[in-house]
Amino acid sequence: MKLNTHHALTTPKILLVSYTPHHVPTYHTWMQSPSLLSATASEPLTLAQEYSMQESWRQDKDKLTFIICLPLQNTERSVRAGIDDAPERMVGDVNLFLYPAEEDEGIEGSVVGELELMIALPELRRMGYGRAALVVFMEYIWTHWGKISAEYHGHDRDHCTTPRGSGETSAMEGLQYLRVKIQESNVGSIKLFEGLGFAMMGSGANYFGEVELRMDAQKLAHLDRQNMRLLDYEECKSDSNAQ
Repeated sequence: MKLNTHHALTTPKILLVSYTPHHVPTYHTWMQSPSLLSATASEPLTLAQEYSMQESWRQDKDKLTFIICLPLQNTERSVRAGIDDAPERMVGDVNLFLYPAEEDEGIEGSVVGELELMIALPELRRMGYGRAALVVFMEYIWTHWGKISAEYHGHDRDHCTTPRGSGETSAMEGLQYLRVKIQESNVGSIKLFEGLGFAMMGSGANYFGEVELRMDAQKLAHLDRQNMRLLDYEECKSDSNAQ
């Protein structure tokens, strides 16, 4: 999505920035890991293909992506691209994928949001970065749902606001629920999402060994807020020449 092109989300615990070309080499290095490829059900790509994928995700109306970074070390009102999100400060990524809801899941035109979280480096796992990123990301979805939905449906998002004053149901109009699919053996991730209010669906894993957890969209209104600040984010000047 283009919505978050110039957005950075920051709390004392985490920094999320838009996925831009200068992040691609580090992301590509991460994705050489067989365990990450397996965990994300991904195929290995060349560096050139990774750049193309980054651009595709920016243009696609059904994908919203942030790069997770270590928290800011300053209190500036903008993020220093290439410094605050330098390779050594990158932690992983968090994504929202939108899909049409099944006929029995809601009204025509409604959607389901699927979350994906990746903490790339083993030494940075189980340190709270995943939870911090998810809480901030879901708050962003809550506060920007009107514009996310507008871009997904091809409407003018610049004239769309989230109707907070008209109640929670209308505020999240069109989003049925959030879901996440996790390998049954990944007990840590399952507990992470359950701790955020997601509930297990069904009686066990599917054919691919995945379990599905869901959260009703209206529960986003009751998340534990983290004093998120929305800051300006400008891409590195070299990004346009990165490829």
